[in-house]
Amino acid sequence: MSKFDEIRFFDDHEVNGALAGIARDPMMKALVNFTFPDREEEIWQEQLKNVHSTSDFQTHFIAHTVRQILAKSSDGLTTSGFDKLDKNTPYLFISNHRDIVLDTSLLNLALLESGHIMTASAIGDNLVRRKFLNVLAKLNRNFLVQRGLSLREQLKSSQTMSEYIDQLLHVQKHSVWIAQREGRTKDGNDATQQGVLKMLAMAAGDQPLMEYFKTLKIVPISISYEYDPTDSLKMPQLLAQHREEEYIKGKNEDFTTMLSGILGQKKRIHLHAGDVLDTELDEIAAEIENKNRQLQAVAQVIDDSIIRNYKLWPTKFIAYDLLRNTNTYASQYTEQEKQLFVRRLEMRIDPSDPVSREYFLAMYANPLINKMKLQ
Repeated sequence: MSKFDEIRFFDDHEVNGALAGIARDPMMKALVNFTFPDREEEIWQEQLKNVHSTSDFQTHFIAHTVRQILAKSSDGLTTSGFDKLDKNTPYLFISNHRDIVLDTSLLNLALLESGHIMTASAIGDNLVRRKFLNVLAKLNRNFLVQRGLSLREQLKSSQTMSEYIDQLLHVQKHSVWIAQREGRTKDGNDATQQGVLKMLAMAAGDQPLMEYFKTLKIVPISISYEYDPTDSLKMPQLLAQHREEEYIKGKNEDFTTMLSGILGQKKRIHLHAGDVLDTELDEIAAEIENKNRQLQAVAQVIDDSIIRNYKLWPTKFIAYDLLRNTNTYASQYTEQEKQLFVRRLEMRIDPSDPVSREYFLAMYANPLINKMKLQ
């Protein structure tokens, strides 16, 4: 028994047996029929028998699934910054978090196609309660972030996850992806939670914190969707917060959100890989002694990179102008793009409700507003 057994993804020798256990599951059939619509079931069932590693599964199955998702629900994926990364070096990618499944899936496709090491990725265990999803996640190199724990259990769980990430990076030489915060950003304000960095710091031991963070090779990732396919699904929580009410998720809300994120229209998508945090960490170590303040400073460096490198699509400029009732950024979009966005707004919320309208527009406009503040 390993102390990581509760959270780890499958070892390669477990992959074939795990696949055999879900090969006849209706959800597996739906997944493969979506990915390979012209392939007969007997053929792909045979092909699954020849998959003996997580890398095989990601490369020969999941990568094709992600390409199909892009083909059916987007106008394409573009990337930048990855050429500056060494292809044989494992990195800790910390990104803004907009979509449950696609954020990490798109990053892995970009890494695969550019010849870099693909990631092991953190996923909340609340999202994979169904047996099929749990197995699929572990086949796809997802490790589990345990949710709903007591404070004491949470501390122990964070320590275990910190040590696991350390082992993945330094021993197994896997890259790792984690989101900058727990849960997706709902309002468009991408901000790193200090708790995420505190968790990472737990494995530092006696090593000075900034020295340890340098060994992680942290790369901030900026993910930008032209349209958020789950924008309307985020509204109830935002409105509950506005009314200072407790928001309680529906029974199948996470699963519905996952499907909407995968299948909903996104138009264009861009991923940017920022620079590896290095000299910034030296400066923080030299200027700040207090560990909490060091973590705050690291969070700010990550935030600045994500915001600065965030691709601003026309929808961000349109939302800003509609929110402020101005034409400040009219040169950044066409009249047709504006009409399409307004039609989406009218279809997804009650446009006569000023609060709903403001929150919906702010969701799209805030990346632009935050970039203006940074500049």
